[in-house]
Amino acid sequence: MILLADGGSTKCDWILLDNAGEIVFKTRTEGLNPAVFSKPLLEERLRDNKELASYKTKIDTVHFYGAGCGTDKPTEMLTKVFENYFPNAAVVVKEDMVAAVYAATTEPGIVCILGTGSNSCYFNGDEIEMTVDSLGYILMDEASGNYFGKRLIRDYYYKRMPPEVAAEFEKRFDLSSDTIKENLYKKENPNTYLASFAEFIFTSERNGYFYKIITEGIQEFVETRVLCFPEAQNVPVHFIGSIAYFSEDIIRAAVWPYHLTVGNIVRRPIDGIIDYYRNDVINKKPNKV
Repeated sequence: MILLADGGSTKCDWILLDNAGEIVFKTRTEGLNPAVFSKPLLEERLRDNKELASYKTKIDTVHFYGAGCGTDKPTEMLTKVFENYFPNAAVVVKEDMVAAVYAATTEPGIVCILGTGSNSCYFNGDEIEMTVDSLGYILMDEASGNYFGKRLIRDYYYKRMPPEVAAEFEKRFDLSSDTIKENLYKKENPNTYLASFAEFIFTSERNGYFYKIITEGIQEFVETRVLCFPEAQNVPVHFIGSIAYFSEDIIRAAVWPYHLTVGNIVRRPIDGIIDYYRNDVINKKPNKV
């Protein structure tokens, strides 16, 4: 059986396929980003899932695609965690951009992730090409969950948030300066903490203030993480993730002045991963990425 996973900092979607490609179960754990989470926490989050625990000795292969898996050290740590937990499985860990490509296209195009963090790549039809290395939530991650979370907190404290929006924001979150600073500077996973505030934008009725900050974030992402590719005006630009899914109209408006073509917008890449494995792995077609 093949266990597939698409993981970010906030959550990780898992699907177990039998040898015929049929779904045995779908489940979810908390995020498993090895670049920001400790090894004991990663192990704990695996153990907490009952479905994974009940099948862990029956799984032949684990294919994990995740945030924080673009460099050797965190990838090796997470691989070791999986090898220990799934004792009979061969383990493959790749960065989340690979899963995004599987979910978006088999043809040349630019593929963008807008989740807890953000990233982009050019897929030439065979390989992924990265023009800009991602430096994470402090320096980059435009239009991501943590980007919008930071924007909301700053606007609230600088009193740039409309009063009626601020009143609702106060109802949803503990906005005391002590709480915010403790979560940002003393606790683990400040990127996930920041991203939790972004839900306020995407689970509330959209207003002029929300439209403005989403638009500014998307425009900044397009300018820094799409236009950096020379091929941008010649191939479709695909978007992966919940923020992209709920911002489709703003994305289309943002790319129009640059004569870019929006391709597929996919909320959950795990569904594309299933199709890829059914078509290209189980049916033994060649792997392009």
